[in-house]
Amino acid sequence: MATRANDSRGTTTNPARSGSRAAPRAADMRARRYDPAETKARVLAAAHMLFSRNGFAGTGTADIAREADVSEGSIFYHFGSKKALLQELGRRHGEAMIAAMEEGYALEDLEPGITVPRVLRFVRDNMVWEGADPDCADCGPKAALASNADAEPFYHAAKAVTTDWIKRHMQAALAKRGVTGVEVDIAASFTHHVVGDAIDRWLCAATPEEADRVERETVRYVRAASGYTLD
Repeated sequence: MATRANDSRGTTTNPARSGSRAAPRAADMRARRYDPAETKARVLAAAHMLFSRNGFAGTGTADIAREADVSEGSIFYHFGSKKALLQELGRRHGEAMIAAMEEGYALEDLEPGITVPRVLRFVRDNMVWEGADPDCADCGPKAALASNADAEPFYHAAKAVTTDWIKRHMQAALAKRGVTGVEVDIAASFTHHVVGDAIDRWLCAATPEEADRVERETVRYVRAASGYTLD
């Protein structure tokens, strides 16, 4: 036993061996730990988890820093403020929603019969960010976020991203079909509000049949706003 202990000490205190292996490894770990992109990604992941678990008001930057294993100063360095962090998360949420709607289609080939069902299911699968209780009977994510001042930066950032996409999509789809005379800025804003209300109704529908009716009517309404001829 004594011989093995001495051998172990001799191995760990040999400067030639420890200096050649441990120092580069420690340097690599420091580089990974303080890589700006990795740090920012860890902060966003931690914030996403804590906001969804504890709510917007119940999560502070110190909580996020502990969860991300960074200094609180790193959060302010990369994002400036909790509000800016929420805005970044809102933008990313909106971009993820857009990716779900676009998947497999060119922008001009998408139509409400594709995008509306996809956005409804995206929100259902990402309820953690929509703020609604899955067992709600008289509530919805739009109302929940709109009534929560701490959620406002997230909500408005996501809204800005998705409304801009709705406008670009409508412009592309209308141009492809040769439809003119649609005030796209107004129609895009209205469409965002209509779909937001539809999400509330669809998620909180009392029966699957009611949810199906909400989905069908939303598709019909958005198709009309987008200049499609209704059957």
